[in-house]
Amino acid sequence: MWTLDPSRKEVLRFAVSCRALTLVLQALFNAVIPDHQAEAFSPPRLTPSGSLDQLVEGLLGGLSRWDAEHFLFIAEYGYLYEHNFAFFPGFPLVLVVGTELLRPLRLLLSLRSCLLISVALLNSLFSVLAAVALHDLGCRVLHCPRQAFYGALLFCLSPASVFLTAGYSEALFAFLMFTAMGQLERGRSWTSGLLFALATSVRSNGLVSIGFLIHSQCRSFFSSFMVQNPLRQLLKLMGSVFLLVLTLGLPFALFQYYAYTQFCLPGSARPIPEPLLQLAVDRGYRIANGNKPPWCSWKCPLIYSYIQDTYWNVGFLRYYELKQVPNFLLATPMTMLVAWAVWTYVTTHPWFCITLGMQRDCKALEKKPALGFLSLQVFVYLVHAAVLLLFGGLCMHVQSQGDTSHLASTSIVELPCGGGKGGLAPWPSAWQGSFMVRHIP
Repeated sequence: MWTLDPSRKEVLRFAVSCRALTLVLQALFNAVIPDHQAEAFSPPRLTPSGSLDQLVEGLLGGLSRWDAEHFLFIAEYGYLYEHNFAFFPGFPLVLVVGTELLRPLRLLLSLRSCLLISVALLNSLFSVLAAVALHDLGCRVLHCPRQAFYGALLFCLSPASVFLTAGYSEALFAFLMFTAMGQLERGRSWTSGLLFALATSVRSNGLVSIGFLIHSQCRSFFSSFMVQNPLRQLLKLMGSVFLLVLTLGLPFALFQYYAYTQFCLPGSARPIPEPLLQLAVDRGYRIANGNKPPWCSWKCPLIYSYIQDTYWNVGFLRYYELKQVPNFLLATPMTMLVAWAVWTYVTTHPWFCITLGMQRDCKALEKKPALGFLSLQVFVYLVHAAVLLLFGGLCMHVQSQGDTSHLASTSIVELPCGGGKGGLAPWPSAWQGSFMVRHIP
């Protein structure tokens, strides 16, 4: 997939070292620091644990906290509770496959322990591959190997990189997205579309990547508009965009339909073990064989929208409360950084931005192409960052802890490109770069 030149090998070694260090530190701090007793999802264990299971829990239990419990629960029991459908099936399916590969260990360990081992191994692998994919993407977008190299290292060092190792879907999502973007930069739209679709099966915000595909198709259309038959090119554009949107939205639609069959159609519910049924009664969790939820009667019965509204209270300006001021203050540096990056880019390439990246300024054509952050290829990634910043700031829960996967951030680093003039290097990590968005699946 990628040629391993010396700098890429160094990124690979550095990423492996970071993942290994993270695993060691989580085991150490999990043993030393007592867990915070929060009212988070914590289902009972249905199988007895032996001494080896307790050892695995002691070494890797730190990877199973908070939302990781949801993914592990889904991988073990499936989608039993309504709020489980906030978490997309791509990552739990990968965990199931990983656990099947560890089947010989089932003679010694419980399924829960095998899932924890799968989390540690697979997420470490995906996060390393994501770093390499980001380096490849940076080389193609920035046209500056030095900046791409340091961008990949910063990705590994992000304070949010703990979520690349824990039982969250960030590592797999980042790997798929970075790889899809790299394929798109190579002009492989359909390969990129399939990878974006796989990413959408992992996290809902993969739907936003349709912007990359539409922009790429429109750019190709305008570049050949005066050369080939305009009507033919327009029909080709409309057909390509329709098929790409259909491909990208299919995983989301299928998942919503599956939820509909479980909660809204009679006779579809699965049997639930008694302890898990009692948990639903004690905690007020809705199960499939109960009363039909209100979203079943909607014209467009989307369980995802209902869960975000009901369970996570996600909505326009809902987070704007006086008690949340400290969290907004913690979010301010990243907000200012992205806003400054957008302003710098727009003022440098005003005509290019006005034409949505379709046409360069006549004066700019006479100049040497900009490298690094000011490269013209950065435009679509910066728009992605700006859109998610605006949406995240107005509609999401802004928290200092937790997941960073919903805010496209462009971390700026002042680095010289080669032996020439210094430039602003973006870290186009649309999922791991900021420290400000709480986990909204």
